[in-house]
Amino acid sequence: MAANTPPKVLYEHEGVFIHSNTDDVGIEQDLLISGSLRLIDKDAEIIVEYKPLEDTVDPSNILCAGKDSSSVMEWSQGQGAGERSQLESQQSYETEWDMINAVSFKKKTCTNGESSLNHSQEKSRWAFSFSVGDLASITVKEEGWSYLLFKLRESSASLPALHFHHGGSTEFLDSLRRCVVLRESPDNGSCLLVSTPNKALSQSFENLLDDKNYGLVNKLQKDSKDPYEATLGGFSRVTNYIYDAFWIADEQQQRPPEEVADLLTEVIPGLEINQQEEPGFEVITRVDLGSRPEVQRRQPLSAEDWLEHQDTEGRVLRVPQLKQVIFKGGLCHAVRKEAWKFLLGYFPWESTSEERKTLQRRKTDEYFRMKLQWKSVSEEQERRNSRFRDYMSLIEKDVNRTDRTNRFYEGIDNPGLVLLHDILMTYCMYDFDLGYVQGMSDLLSPILYVMENEVDAFWCFVSFMDQMHQNFEEQMQGMKTQLIQLSSLLRLLDLTFWNYLESQDSGFLYFCFRWLLIRFKRELSFQDVLRLWEVMWTALPCQNFHLLVCCAILDSEKRKIMEENYGFNEILKHINELSMKLDIEEILQKSESICLQIKNCKDLPHSISDILGFHTDAEAPPRLEAPELGGRQRPPPPSSSSSSSSSSSRPPPRQEACSNGHGHLRETPANGCNVAFIS
Repeated sequence: MAANTPPKVLYEHEGVFIHSNTDDVGIEQDLLISGSLRLIDKDAEIIVEYKPLEDTVDPSNILCAGKDSSSVMEWSQGQGAGERSQLESQQSYETEWDMINAVSFKKKTCTNGESSLNHSQEKSRWAFSFSVGDLASITVKEEGWSYLLFKLRESSASLPALHFHHGGSTEFLDSLRRCVVLRESPDNGSCLLVSTPNKALSQSFENLLDDKNYGLVNKLQKDSKDPYEATLGGFSRVTNYIYDAFWIADEQQQRPPEEVADLLTEVIPGLEINQQEEPGFEVITRVDLGSRPEVQRRQPLSAEDWLEHQDTEGRVLRVPQLKQVIFKGGLCHAVRKEAWKFLLGYFPWESTSEERKTLQRRKTDEYFRMKLQWKSVSEEQERRNSRFRDYMSLIEKDVNRTDRTNRFYEGIDNPGLVLLHDILMTYCMYDFDLGYVQGMSDLLSPILYVMENEVDAFWCFVSFMDQMHQNFEEQMQGMKTQLIQLSSLLRLLDLTFWNYLESQDSGFLYFCFRWLLIRFKRELSFQDVLRLWEVMWTALPCQNFHLLVCCAILDSEKRKIMEENYGFNEILKHINELSMKLDIEEILQKSESICLQIKNCKDLPHSISDILGFHTDAEAPPRLEAPELGGRQRPPPPSSSSSSSSSSSRPPPRQEACSNGHGHLRETPANGCNVAFIS
């Protein structure tokens, strides 16, 4: 029945040309073949198809280059069918190119007898089609227009170049990107390598940031040399894979683990995936973490309590204790505008009120000097600065789609949107190397909402971006590191659950990508995001606390995932549907409990200590027993403990053989802890 389904046309463009003389030296006379190029979905297989038009091309108004890489080029102009019956010759032109592509034409003539092939016979042999699964690479070149060269994987034959005289090559490549992954060759910038991990990688980076499958982020110009667009191309390919896997769930297709690993290695170069090199058992050191302690949350810090922590000159007192209180309960909204400036490092904790006023005046002058830089760019300057144009275009489109349901940003011509736009543009002047990358508007929006001041919001955003910078850099080093560290933590906390995820091709935890990239901004309600961020900015109770927040969410969902025997697609669907359903206080409570459980482990691997910043007692951060500063404690949640039984004297780490269904053992090196918990 599927075989009778008519093909679905994904892309179609007429007026795509083949220049016969450039591809076949045996042809003495130029022949310009005009045809249609289509990308079709036929019985779940994507086909590229080129067919010449029924009539021999009649480019009476088209000039076509016969040679390249020369200042003197021959151009041929074919005649119409009526003219060919009357004329005994074909006209061609010789042209001179100068540095700005101005041309002058000199007419040449050549007789029909010089042509050795009949046009009608010649055109028919240029038709071709192939499956995108057979496509190895596409070379993109410019010759006054774009032309593409296709190379197939297991074929020595070369296909003719397709010339797009009237545009359309970009649209073709964009359509192809919905079916395959295209990435620039490290050896040749004009060559795009083709990967086909699955049938339809059709979502773009905007799906990483948008839960409703419409764009927060613009489609990138795929042929741009901008490294930051290349960065987002990497983000896009990760997200494409995740969301595409969700959308084809009905096809019941199971992807082998090696296929998933290969894909992630391609899209995030340097991300090491821990795969077994041979089938069999693997001996893994399991650490007894002991029981998970109960913890309690507190009420937010009130305005009165905030004032109690300031002396007569405005210095903040007892900062470590104050941070503990903020960590345990957050801040009431009235305090946020002032307290966030300290938490983000805009204001020094030890500064007086007068010193902060002086700092604000200086920072205000600095901000408006940078703002004036982009405000004063003329249209002529803008035309000569493609990166500036790209940043401005991306910002304008992203701003119009950021938190528009929030009162602060809703409606047309909202002043909040103007401030959001201006701050992001000024940040481009502050850090032009990074500029603007999609997702940064999500990080600024809550800060501007709280500050209600352009200058203060900018400098707080600068401080936040100092923490988040690596997430958006070209090499994506921040994302690589966090994914590996998160995998290590989850393996420590629950090796059984981690093994289950890996058995379902989900051990790479790439469904946490959005969580990490923009700090849960799209997973929580707006007010919960404010609470989570201010708690994380205290840097308590350990470094990388946000990774434990990920672990806490997964810990709450693991029973359902395993009991329901969720597979690859079901896991992705389930995690995606958690958005806006999470309770921030429960998550923070469990995250702190997990942190204390790990910290209390006497046999903790050094690798985990490094991730969380646990050191000797002398170097350890202060304990979390917060002083009573007003407000009552939150009631404790139902008891949550680890699956490991507690013991007053823990045994040394034991070795357990984890079977994957085969009959062999693979020994680990002597430093088993590092092997077990470091990918």
